[in-house]
Amino acid sequence: MTPSQNTMLSPLWVEGDLRLAGLDNRMIELLKAVQQSGSLNQAAKQVGLSYKGAWQIIERANNSSPKTLVATATGGTKGGGTALTPAGQSLVELFDWLQTEHQGFLKQLNTCLLDNPDNVLLFQRLVVKTSARNQLFGTVICILHGGVSVEITIKLKGNEQIITTISQPDFQELGLTLNSDVLLLLNSSEIMLATIDNPKQFSARNYLACHVIQIREDLIYAEVTLLFAGGEMLIATITRQSLHDLGLENGMRVFAVFKTNAPILGTKCC
Repeated sequence: MTPSQNTMLSPLWVEGDLRLAGLDNRMIELLKAVQQSGSLNQAAKQVGLSYKGAWQIIERANNSSPKTLVATATGGTKGGGTALTPAGQSLVELFDWLQTEHQGFLKQLNTCLLDNPDNVLLFQRLVVKTSARNQLFGTVICILHGGVSVEITIKLKGNEQIITTISQPDFQELGLTLNSDVLLLLNSSEIMLATIDNPKQFSARNYLACHVIQIREDLIYAEVTLLFAGGEMLIATITRQSLHDLGLENGMRVFAVFKTNAPILGTKCC
């Protein structure tokens, strides 16, 4: 994963399953499979159910309906079979119509949300999924172009500032401008911790004040959760020896230190 890799964001924010008088999509799919195959055994296999499970669903549907939905015949010249009654066929057609209307309603709701920029920003942040332990959201407040790279300053919601560098081609691909909303992904192992308020001791450009709110450790490593004044949190992974050398405790003021090439920068896809 490169620093320019965009974060894929889903525009489908409102979702929901349709249930009709206790009948859910699984039951309707089973009825459709019965209609198609003429066999409860084959229908059960098509929808991933055991024969017993499928039979229980059909039995419950028949008992709950004023009219029989599925009829089963045994013996005879054709060896019996299972089929939907006219009432069962009408139910499937009704559910399909309702499903179409339901999807149209959800689409309308999502479209309305897209019309509000504040909603867009909120939900884009909520739906992000990534393997990186740290996800920070901010706004671009400064862009400096160098010969081969671009230095970007990003302000977090608590006014903390993070400096990151990416290549010129990556910058062009992301299409960043001043006031762009961006996502910063930061691996916990990229973060160093310091207890002394002296950023000149480090070559890293990012030196952010925070407080320790949780410490978890095993025999080798320690996971330290940090809280910024603005409410953003970071998780740093350090060795257990470093934890004790620094004398870290909950509530202690520390500094999160990391280089400008550590964050992975992302923005919404067009």
